[in-house]
Amino acid sequence: MTSIAPEILLGNMPIHRKSQMPDGAYVQILGETYYRIAHYDQMPPFFMSLVSAADHWLFIAGTGGLTAGRINADSALFPYETEDKITAHSELTGGKTIVRVTRPFDSAQGKRTHLWEPFSNRYAGIYNCDRHLYKNIPGNKLVFEEINHDLELTFRTIWRTGDRFGFIKSGRLQNDGDGECRIDLLDGLQNLLPYGANTGLQTNMSSLLHAYKRNELEPETGLGIFALSATLTDRAEPSESLKATVAWQVGLDEPVHLLSTGQIDGFRYGNPLTPEHDICGQAGSYLVSSTFTLPAGAEKAWHIVADVNQTASAITRLTRFLRQNAAAIAHEIETDIDRNTAVLTSYVAAADGLQLSAAKTTTSHHFANVLFNIMRGGIFADGYQIEQRDLLDFVRVRNRAVAHKHAEWFAKLPAHIAVRDLYTQAAATNDADIIRLCYEYLPLTFSRRHGDPSRPWNRFSINLKQDDGSPRLDYQGNWRDIFQNWEPMVLAFPDYVEGLIAKFLNATTADGYNPYRVTRDGIEWEVPEPDNPWSNIGYWSDHQIIYLQKLLEIAEQVHPGVLSQLCGQSLFTYANVPYRLRPYPDMLADWSNTIDFDEERERAAETAVSQMGTDGCLHHDSKGNIIHATMTEKLLTLLLAKLANLVPEGGIWMNTQRPEWNDAN
Repeated sequence: MTSIAPEILLGNMPIHRKSQMPDGAYVQILGETYYRIAHYDQMPPFFMSLVSAADHWLFIAGTGGLTAGRINADSALFPYETEDKITAHSELTGGKTIVRVTRPFDSAQGKRTHLWEPFSNRYAGIYNCDRHLYKNIPGNKLVFEEINHDLELTFRTIWRTGDRFGFIKSGRLQNDGDGECRIDLLDGLQNLLPYGANTGLQTNMSSLLHAYKRNELEPETGLGIFALSATLTDRAEPSESLKATVAWQVGLDEPVHLLSTGQIDGFRYGNPLTPEHDICGQAGSYLVSSTFTLPAGAEKAWHIVADVNQTASAITRLTRFLRQNAAAIAHEIETDIDRNTAVLTSYVAAADGLQLSAAKTTTSHHFANVLFNIMRGGIFADGYQIEQRDLLDFVRVRNRAVAHKHAEWFAKLPAHIAVRDLYTQAAATNDADIIRLCYEYLPLTFSRRHGDPSRPWNRFSINLKQDDGSPRLDYQGNWRDIFQNWEPMVLAFPDYVEGLIAKFLNATTADGYNPYRVTRDGIEWEVPEPDNPWSNIGYWSDHQIIYLQKLLEIAEQVHPGVLSQLCGQSLFTYANVPYRLRPYPDMLADWSNTIDFDEERERAAETAVSQMGTDGCLHHDSKGNIIHATMTEKLLTLLLAKLANLVPEGGIWMNTQRPEWNDAN
């Protein structure tokens, strides 16, 4: 017998039960192709990222909760929390929209005002609503849509980014009814962080951080400025905070600005708002109230923009910019967004990520795969062109003595040189370190470690600019991740394949293993942290052979014979990771603890790095000279590390204190 659920009332209103099945399809909206998940709210909340060609990062949940910022988690616009907290904090952090709608639905009752909060579950079931989610193919635009069938309104929130302006939250409210309506709107951003609120302060001292917050309004332009009254310190010394987060809007007329959430409930109840100009000791918000009439079939659009790390001079320039007319400002915003999309697409195109096919899902999937691959491994900034100035900067960081010894050689290089020509000129010096460093120089950009709020133990940093705003070439990644990303990427840039092989071999150890991380500057390893249960030392030995094998195969395919020439040349090095494998009898006695951390070796490496550069992390002889090896020796070292631990009919004994990953075997 099937039971019928009783009607449930909230006050005097029946609760609408939604039971639509979510479904996906490609649609055309806002002038381009988006993938739509209809009725996404009928699914469990899920987590998404919004990508950018610049140094923005944005992670957002289906609930609307989000975190965002530039470069890394210490330059956050909204608090950088773990994924579960971001999902749960949608009412506290990120976008907030509240609408009071007045229209004569029933002439007998006269005009009535209805309260509506799109994407919020505060009044779930009161209205008959549908929610849809859209993301464009490049992945840098995200649209939340709620259609209120009872109020005959559709609202869209659109999240986008631009390198010039930062983070753009656009609102679009459409009247789907036959008659006009009056709209009282409150829209904006909640829980904005000031400059200087790093992750440690956010996590451990958030209440004290509130006490230092100051939220100010520039009254002429409506620019919100969110800063710390001073940097947090317990020392008796000056501690000025000289940068700020900013927020502003365009498109809403005669706005009332709020810098906190203290009057939100008053707006819900219909109370008049008091403009806020200077708020201290509270979390920053930028909320804008505006009243307007929306004719039948008409749409109202506006933008709320925010950015981080703004200097006093940048704020002054922005204030001058905001004094022009709204149409010109909106045009500049759209131009900034379009430029971001174009650059992002060009990165993917350079890595062979664009396809043309009737199978739209296949081409979209390939675009996303290539995009996220180069977000890890990076993309070569100028194809096969090497900039002499950046090459010299790289060598100075790695080995100052080599840079000084060959200063004349570097000075004679052209400002830009093709990578194969660079290898040829380096070989003519007959200097193993010049040849090695030229091979290892990889002019990559757009790379970052695989960190996000679902894996907070990995800390990412999107280093695309120098302090003066000029381009910065940089890459970083865990060993396994960066080499598996470089393998497909090098198919689009095969002339760099020997450079990737050199980077691999020069970073492996004399006992046949590899360090934890690879960066432009060299290598990094983990150190013991006894009080951190997520900390450990050891080697992931499976992260080697298959990645190297694929690079070697590609090299032989595109440059036949080059590997044979390199096999006999002493151009390669050994990383001096301060891990020491215990003797075989000790391993048999305790196979869970097989590696000791050599603190004396690490101190010696730190001293060497301070004296010569990051080549100090390599093995040196008793005279302080870098020990060089041939490619043949390096390959045999890796092979012998496996053969020495091969158990016949059992496999390779995994005795280096780290798990193995099946996808790499």
